[in-house]
Amino acid sequence: MKILILGVNGFIGHHLTNRIIKTTDWSVFGMDLAFDKLEKVLDNPRFHFIEGDISINKEWIEYHVKKCDVIMPLVAIATPKHYVKDPIGVFNLDFEMNLNIVKQCVKYHKRIVFPSTSEVYGASPDSEFNEDETFLVVGPIQKERWIYSCCKQMLDRVIYAYGIRDNLEFTLFRPFNWVGPRLDSLDTAKEGSSRVVTQFIAELMMKLPISLVDGGKQKRCFTYVEDGIDALMKILENRNDCCKNQIINIGNPWNDCSIKELALMLKKIFMEHPNHKNDKDFSEIAEVSAGSYYGKGYQDIYTRKPSIEKAKRLLDWTPVTGLEESLKKTLYAFLEENEGTAKPSK
Repeated sequence: MKILILGVNGFIGHHLTNRIIKTTDWSVFGMDLAFDKLEKVLDNPRFHFIEGDISINKEWIEYHVKKCDVIMPLVAIATPKHYVKDPIGVFNLDFEMNLNIVKQCVKYHKRIVFPSTSEVYGASPDSEFNEDETFLVVGPIQKERWIYSCCKQMLDRVIYAYGIRDNLEFTLFRPFNWVGPRLDSLDTAKEGSSRVVTQFIAELMMKLPISLVDGGKQKRCFTYVEDGIDALMKILENRNDCCKNQIINIGNPWNDCSIKELALMLKKIFMEHPNHKNDKDFSEIAEVSAGSYYGKGYQDIYTRKPSIEKAKRLLDWTPVTGLEESLKKTLYAFLEENEGTAKPSK
């Protein structure tokens, strides 16, 4: 099998590529703006990389859409600060550029495995989000944070419509707060624009206050990336067409915790780290308003818990990594990468 991964150097992209090259005989053709996370596969003859931009290298992309069996467009802006700061940039990249890829998959009759997002469920009141039944609830136009959710939802609907009317073969997967090594860079965290787990770890490392937006009452279910990749591999294998034209949540409903609980747990893990247990000072946890942290265009989502019954049924998949272990592996990897510290003991 030949797989085209756009955004191959991203968090999901590089973990998936490493797994494919390590455990299968498939070939990966990848494009991204950089290749710093791909050192394990760059020299492998089954990995073919080009440093490029999906808005510029359009001929290369179309050629490889024609050439490959499965197309995975993983390129997106996926951090809340950017939704508020640059909503038009989010729309241009996350919707318009990816729509071009979808249309090429239709034109050349190629299977697309597309990353939807848990954010499409928005502020749904359901206790667990079901792929085929939960209403997708978003906020007012003046809250620009919803543009990411709306871009992804519209692409979900376009892909589904092409599947029903033009026989496009697709699978939409919805990751729920995946965490793990190389989630975000230290530079991104210094800007204050990384995802929450990396942001907190970086603040702990730099002895800066941990900012709890609106008290950290929001709850999330954190999924360890290797569990998520297990599910993605099963989707790519697609035995007996089990994933054809399906939408599948990939998350860990048992790792549900509030952002305040997350901050406390990460601080505890950091304080027990062998290189930091003797530190004299540790980050304080401070409450900030959403308006001061993100800007007036922000609006929060207070619950985000997946139903994974479909993943269990179709993929025979269940996540196995608990919350504390997931966070410990993520934190230790971040410190090792940025401080040269040792890996956690098993």
